[in-house]
Amino acid sequence: MSADAALESAFDWPKIADDLERLLKLRSIPFGMKLFENAADMEAIPRIRRPGAVHTLDQVVAQAGRLGWTVGITSEDLVGAQCRAVVGLGNAKDTKWRSGEHMVGVWFEDQKGAAEHQAAMHCVEDGQYEALAVAPIASGRLDPPDIVLFYATPGAMMYFINGLQWSGYKRFDWSVVGESACADSWGRALTTKTPSLSIPCFAERRYGGVLDDEMLMALPPKYLAKAIEGMNALSKNGFRYPFPQYGIQQDVRAGLAVSYGERK
Repeated sequence: MSADAALESAFDWPKIADDLERLLKLRSIPFGMKLFENAADMEAIPRIRRPGAVHTLDQVVAQAGRLGWTVGITSEDLVGAQCRAVVGLGNAKDTKWRSGEHMVGVWFEDQKGAAEHQAAMHCVEDGQYEALAVAPIASGRLDPPDIVLFYATPGAMMYFINGLQWSGYKRFDWSVVGESACADSWGRALTTKTPSLSIPCFAERRYGGVLDDEMLMALPPKYLAKAIEGMNALSKNGFRYPFPQYGIQQDVRAGLAVSYGERK
C-alpha cells in the first residue's frame, strides 16, 4: 500500500465531511468519485443505485451532492460522448468526438474552435475503466474515493484555498475550458491528481442543479487534512467564513490592526 493510500484509508470520513460543512458552511453534501476497472466492483458497493434513465454525469453527481445517494454508472447510462469522454468511459474519444462537430454552431463559431476546445479538455484516458460511482464521503462507501468534490460559494472556495496554503505555500494555476467545465474539475483532478477548481458551465447548472453562486472543487483525498488543518489555524487568527463585512466607509486602520497588529 502506498503512503497516500495508507493515509486515505485512515481518514475518518464522517468527521472530514462535518469539518468541511462546518468550516465552509456548505449547502450541499461533500461527495467522492471513484473509477472502476471492472463494473462488477462498482455493483458490489453497498446500497448502490443504478440509474433508471439516461443522464448527464452532472445529474449523477448531483444525486450524490444534493440527495445523498450512492450511484453507479457505466457508459451506457450517460448521454452522448461528451460526458463519457471526461471520465474515460466507453472509448468515447474517437475522431468524431475530437473534431467537436457536435458543438459547431452551438458553442463555437467554426470547426477549428470546436476541435481546439475538445483538445483543451482534461480527460481520463479511454480503455482503462468500465464504471464509476459517486457517494457522500460520510458514508465511507468509496473508501477511499479517487477524488472528493464539493460545491461552495466563491468566498468559501477562497477560504479553502487559504487553508491549503497555510503551510507549504504553493500557488494554484487553474484554467477555464468554457463549456464542458467538468473537465476543469473532476476531469483535471482525476488526471493530474491535484486540487482543481472550476466555474460550472451551462450543462452543470441546467442539468446538475448547480446554483448561480456556486463553484466546484475536486481534489484527491490526501489534500483534505492539510486544508482543514489550515482553516482551523486561520480560524484561531480570527479569519473565518463567512467573512464579516467591515464597512466600505469605515476607517480601515482599526480593522487591519486586529489582524496585523503586534503579536505577543
